[in-house]
Amino acid sequence: MNDFTLVRANLFRRKLRAMLMIVAIFIAFLIFGVLASFERAFSSGETTAAANRLVVNNKINFTQPLPLAYLGRVRGVEGVRLASHFSWFGGYYQEPRNFLIAFAVEPDSYLDIYRDDLRVTAEERARFLADQGSLLVGDVVAAKYGWKIGDRIPLSSNIWTNSSTGGRRWDFTIAGILRPGKPQSDTNLVVFHYDYLNETRGVARDSIGVVVLETVDAAVNETVAARIDSLFANSFAETETVTEAAFNKQFAAQFGNIALIVGLVVGAAFVTILMIVGNTMVMAIRERTREVAVLKTLGFPSPRIFRLVLGESLLLAFLGGIPGLLAAAAALAALRPLLAGFAPGLALAPPVALTGVGLMLLLGLATGALPALNALRLNIVTGLGRD
Repeated sequence: MNDFTLVRANLFRRKLRAMLMIVAIFIAFLIFGVLASFERAFSSGETTAAANRLVVNNKINFTQPLPLAYLGRVRGVEGVRLASHFSWFGGYYQEPRNFLIAFAVEPDSYLDIYRDDLRVTAEERARFLADQGSLLVGDVVAAKYGWKIGDRIPLSSNIWTNSSTGGRRWDFTIAGILRPGKPQSDTNLVVFHYDYLNETRGVARDSIGVVVLETVDAAVNETVAARIDSLFANSFAETETVTEAAFNKQFAAQFGNIALIVGLVVGAAFVTILMIVGNTMVMAIRERTREVAVLKTLGFPSPRIFRLVLGESLLLAFLGGIPGLLAAAAALAALRPLLAGFAPGLALAPPVALTGVGLMLLLGLATGALPALNALRLNIVTGLGRD
């Protein structure tokens, strides 16, 4: 009989107790996998941001507009290589639950700045630039709705009103499909001509959401940001210029401090499971004190007994943790289509899975160390004398 067989037999000696502990660990790692993946999806914009890309937004809040005239002045600042702008459309397809990440952009300069992130063919780009009523659709969105080039698509806004129709709908023709330029690039979006929106919306004409720019080098980011903000100091629309990573973090923060939520929930679950499993393991080994003493009498060395007890807690942690992570992956796959607009790329990523495995190892070691040490130190005479 090998050690693994002994560990498994001891763990399931009391099947109900073992199954309850496995279920508790399963739930803890299910929660961890889902929440950690949400946090990763929300913060993905920070990791994909270009080092030399800055965003100029209203100092009050990024939801407040800037004058369109600011774009030309930003382009004249020393250290700025390219500049464009985009505005949040607040769009949806057919009904509000079909939420879309939609931006009204200055077409040519926007595609230039995001040339490494979003790819279109030369033909698609030319078609998009030539038609003010055209739309570029991310491949994720196109696959979700079955859209293809040439389709006529109505999009509605929960922010703007179309002054030409009195409604909230704009009609577009799909000119091309946006494809990821990098593995981590997010293509869960649609973009269209700012001029089309600006000429037809009823209010806030000649205003934009933010200016996005590319500096000549990341080393001059702070200098360029200071120059831009000083340019509009004491104006009716003062600016705050930040890196793209910082802007994406601010945007994600409107949904709450996801990292803090993950830490609190997972930490509470982990500590609770640690206490339950640790206490149960101590009780289980105490119940088998005489058996441990018999094993030592039969010649089992103390290090081997230490490994058997520790192996029991490790096996318990992995029997609950691995299915928990698998269940989290299945849950995330089911939620991905529903939450694509809020958490693009939602999935159980390898770093999250590896962290989960590390936590299983930590849980097994933390809960098994004390019982294993007690078994290691057990005196044979004392052990045989216990009831």
